[in-house]
Amino acid sequence: MSVKPTNQHTTKESAPVSPSDEFRLNRAFQWEAILGILAVGVLYAFLPQQLLIGPGWLLLLIEALFLLPMTFTLVTERGLPYQTIRPLTLVLLGVLTLALASGLALLLITLPNDKHATILLRSAALLWCANVLAFGLWYWQIDGGGPAKRHAAGHTAADFMFPQQANGNASGWIPRFPDYLFLAFTGATALSPADTYPLTRPAKMLMLLEALLSMMIIVLLAGRAVNILGS
Repeated sequence: MSVKPTNQHTTKESAPVSPSDEFRLNRAFQWEAILGILAVGVLYAFLPQQLLIGPGWLLLLIEALFLLPMTFTLVTERGLPYQTIRPLTLVLLGVLTLALASGLALLLITLPNDKHATILLRSAALLWCANVLAFGLWYWQIDGGGPAKRHAAGHTAADFMFPQQANGNASGWIPRFPDYLFLAFTGATALSPADTYPLTRPAKMLMLLEALLSMMIIVLLAGRAVNILGS
């Protein structure tokens, strides 16, 4: 009776990577998103005081409080599990979006009495850039349930379909935050998808909201500044 040889390392080698471990393994990818979050806070801090709720550094302070546990996890490879970090990230993105919306609302309120074209143009540019960054972060976080779940699913198309994923992503291409940032940039400029398409209702609603905010900034605020310059 012959005995088939067994490989004792098969189970160990084929064991899936847990979401928590995957968060720590892709540290470089996570740092890209953290820098994007901080960039939104910096842009918000440079807005005129009449467009801010509280001091300009307040949003950066809130970001720091949320990012500290994430940064600790990335640096030490220990800390909070992925199941805790993801809700914290979503809450932080909600805070960034509210800050962006409040800045735009205050700009619209003060628009009729503001005759300084350069301030209007600067405010519009800062809000537009913050809009692109904020929604790029949203797309990066919601697509396929987040970076860890996208990895577990082989980075196949989920909420968005990039050109590289059109045929099932046989090459194993990995979308990173700059890819979602480009998606947000095209959505804010063309006000419609370019080469990457939303596949689910949450993705479509997010793109709709981004395009709406971008259109308000470009058409209303920039148009008002041009009228002031021409008068």
